[in-house]
Amino acid sequence: MHRVFVFVFVFVGLAAVVSCSAHADVLIGVSAAMTGRLAWIGEQGQRGAEMAVADLNATGGVLGQQVRLITVDDFCDPEQAVVAAEKLVADGAVFVVGHYCSGASIPASKVYEAAGVLQISPGSTNPLLTEQGRDNVFRVIGRDDAQGVVAGSYLADHWGNKKIAILHDGTTYGRGLADETRKQLNKRGVTEAIYQSYTPAKNDYSAEITALKAANVAVAYVGGYHAEVALMVRGARDRGNPIQFISGDALATEEFALIAGPAAEGTLFTFSADPRRNPTAAPVVERFRADNFEPAGYTLLSYGAVQAWAQAVKQAGSQDLRDVIRSLRSHQFDTVLGRIDFDEKGDLTVQSWVWYVWKDGEYVPLK
Repeated sequence: MHRVFVFVFVFVGLAAVVSCSAHADVLIGVSAAMTGRLAWIGEQGQRGAEMAVADLNATGGVLGQQVRLITVDDFCDPEQAVVAAEKLVADGAVFVVGHYCSGASIPASKVYEAAGVLQISPGSTNPLLTEQGRDNVFRVIGRDDAQGVVAGSYLADHWGNKKIAILHDGTTYGRGLADETRKQLNKRGVTEAIYQSYTPAKNDYSAEITALKAANVAVAYVGGYHAEVALMVRGARDRGNPIQFISGDALATEEFALIAGPAAEGTLFTFSADPRRNPTAAPVVERFRADNFEPAGYTLLSYGAVQAWAQAVKQAGSQDLRDVIRSLRSHQFDTVLGRIDFDEKGDLTVQSWVWYVWKDGEYVPLK
């Protein structure tokens, strides 16, 4: 009798465990710089993923399971990114929206590959991310070898007979974008007057501005993040220097205008086609705005990354990594970014780099 009781007890206990496991949440992660100078952009990524998960759960989740989001701070730092990735893996994440910085995404991708975790970056543009051959890595933003062609050609077309400076912050993203822009500029037969690095995270760039003015530079292309570019722009205007500043996608954040102030006016940069202007994204955009949050920059890119993953899982009928990867590579996905699909490297098959200008405290398409 005693043995029968134990058997029944164990059987019932195991049944309860199986039942709980069957209904356990699906864990996904988001990783970006949640503190420090890039926290504003980190919040964009987090808010986008949070709303995507909430909307997903409201319609039944993924394959009948609810989705739970966990967030980690990678500080936009290579070493911290590895630590963040290892934590997400240890927590049981099956998919990661991230990282934002290329210098974080690239080392983290090795951790995810080894653990069998899918990675879709909403903001890492350095080509190396998808050139490493890791088949678990995708991105919903274009590459800098395409962005640099657009920027380099624009510089050649509009300032080919003027002095051009190309600056970068030495990061994987900043230097990579500056070098791609320089490559295209040189291909167009124009040689820059200045090519040099600057130290990120300083509070003042007056020395750099003074050097640009002394060299009679008309336009400066800056490969780097928004905070430093904002300080350069403000410093130049404070000194009466009319130099034109141009940069890349990292300027797609309201914080740029908050730091630069009125000096932000007229600053040019390239970014993806603004998904806020996509009619299919209108309901999502309105919900963000009703919550007093403007879904600028990478917000909807993060939302779209979650959508692509969820649709790929549904198409595959499985959460198995190999099945999801095959699904991502063989289907198109209807997202807030429009209809997207991926090539064998994990890049978007169609990249759209658009020119924007800061005007009246916001960025708008350049006309």
